[in-house]
Amino acid sequence: MRVAQQWVDEQRSTLVELEAEMARETACTPRELVHARGTLRLYHYLPQTDDVYRTPLLIVMSLVSRPDIFDLTPGQSFIEHLVRAGFDVYLIDWGLPRAEHKGLGIDDYVADLLPDCIAQVQAHSGEEGITLVGYCLGGIFTTLYAARENRGPLRNLLLLATPINGEGMVLQRKLLTSGGLDADRLVDTLGNIPASMIEGAFQMLRPLQKASGQATLLNNLKDREFVKAHLRIVKWGAEALPFPGEAFRGLAKDFVLDNRIVDGGLEVRGVDCTLDRIRVPLLHVVAEHDHVVPREASADLVRLAGSTDKEELSIKGGHVSLVAGVGAATRTWPRIVQWLAPRST
Repeated sequence: MRVAQQWVDEQRSTLVELEAEMARETACTPRELVHARGTLRLYHYLPQTDDVYRTPLLIVMSLVSRPDIFDLTPGQSFIEHLVRAGFDVYLIDWGLPRAEHKGLGIDDYVADLLPDCIAQVQAHSGEEGITLVGYCLGGIFTTLYAARENRGPLRNLLLLATPINGEGMVLQRKLLTSGGLDADRLVDTLGNIPASMIEGAFQMLRPLQKASGQATLLNNLKDREFVKAHLRIVKWGAEALPFPGEAFRGLAKDFVLDNRIVDGGLEVRGVDCTLDRIRVPLLHVVAEHDHVVPREASADLVRLAGSTDKEELSIKGGHVSLVAGVGAATRTWPRIVQWLAPRST
């Protein structure tokens, strides 16, 4: 019994050390704050090469996830990879929504906050054109912006695992139509949707994933780098953010239930956002084994976009491994750079 307790104490001590190391190693690509508005922060990553592509990139994250997934650790950072490849990179961190942000809806993000950040990037970089990079729900906002502002400063649209067809979000649709989840009642009662509910929804998609991950971790405790890589992803997933109430209500109704992005009829502050209005070069990178954004939810995006230069790229992996980790560094990032480079001069 004493030996077992000693082993447990040793493992706890090791985990404390690893967590301290991870805190020092996460989100450490050099950057500067160029704009703040409420909880929103706009960062610029400092160039690491003499020659920088003229068209800046603005990364737009999902509302419910921290942007650290793009800058996990040196050598496994998408942002570091882009900067070293010569791109001028900016990122929107939406921050932790407070009670007063419960009224923020889709229109506010697409027609106000995102255009404001784009204007800040233009002023800071001195360039008129811009490339938007949207991940997951952030991809919905950038897609709607591209359709709404099809004569604006957007030069390229890069989307990563972006859901666009609400009928393909099978579990979410079932919850909203079975009486198990009432979007209006939730928002009217809670305001912002708690992070615990967001994390619980992801757990429902793969109920055994947590237990499987813990078993894998126990089998590899002696491999320090493996444990750190595993815990980085687990920590990021466990730090889901609350969902601003009106944005949740709008996406639940307009996207999941009514499927208005695909079927048409979705307007943002009175402007039609039909996908065939998108005109810029478009690349949508999807994961072959994505349990968060199933194939049925993402497949229509490139088909319906009005761009003449458009492509879908399917990569082996899942929703997170598509953009982060060793697999992304060898499979995803080089092909993104290959597509972006000639379109960013």
